Amino acid sequence: MMCKTVLALVLLVVGAVQAAAQPAPAWSADIKDVRHVAGLLPGAKPLRINVLKFAESRRTKNFSIKGAPKDPSIQARTAFQVVYRDGTIMIDSGMDLQVHKFFGRGVEEPYFPDQAKEVERAVRAARMIVMTHEHGDHVAGVIRTPQFAELAGKTILTRTQIHTLMTEPQMPEIKLTAEQAQRFIVIDYDKYYPIAPGMALIKSPGHTPGSQMVYIALESGKEYVLAGDVAWHMDGVRTVTGKDAPWIVEDEPAIQGELTFLNGLMRNEKNVTVVLSHDEEQRLDYIKQKALGDHFE
Repeated sequence: MMCKTVLALVLLVVGAVQAAAQPAPAWSADIKDVRHVAGLLPGAKPLRINVLKFAESRRTKNFSIKGAPKDPSIQARTAFQVVYRDGTIMIDSGMDLQVHKFFGRGVEEPYFPDQAKEVERAVRAARMIVMTHEHGDHVAGVIRTPQFAELAGKTILTRTQIHTLMTEPQMPEIKLTAEQAQRFIVIDYDKYYPIAPGMALIKSPGHTPGSQMVYIALESGKEYVLAGDVAWHMDGVRTVTGKDAPWIVEDEPAIQGELTFLNGLMRNEKNVTVVLSHDEEQRLDYIKQKALGDHFE
């Protein structure tokens, strides 16, 4: 009897060890489920999406896509405005010049003050602000401004984004104090979250712990996935290939799952437009196609 009990305990321990050793399941998402969640909140859907570039970084393409040639490439620094009949929602909030200089790493890179002021104006006018992730070029427009209290009160951050900004910020300039953190609208969700009529968040840790994509269905029927920094160039999505920048550390299995999801949308969902935050070629192409507006309202 004792031997059987010991054997059972051993099997339980072995089973637990084997379960713990199993790799975490690959990141996945289902566009049908995302559409369902985006439709949960009643109200008119948005009319259009605008994008504005307020700065840029000059990087060779191999940093954005592992194995790519060292061809010159522009990384646009952008923010997005989702326009409803009765107001706007901002996706990301821009950054000031000091934070912009951090990304140059000692190299002077273009910063466009007039466009940066337009982003600032649009952020102040928005009814809600949502962040794709907690890096300085996306969140500094709310954190580093004299209007912090006003903007934080209508900015939604995830619990993970808050934690990163308090404990391991990308730079000292965007570190949140406990008092500042309490001013934000903080949410926590497992996979998808309805944020407004026609809009849903898709939890997408990988580039940062708090990264998320934003799905948007317009009144016209067009659909968009604002994928933030899952990739820096659409060639990374087309080839399902991650970045090769030594200054970032990503969860590569999660990024591969997210790239696979975005690649599948491109191939199988012709009504869905995948939008990256930093692909300058894509930005210009989408503006030319009128898929995105080129100014803030």
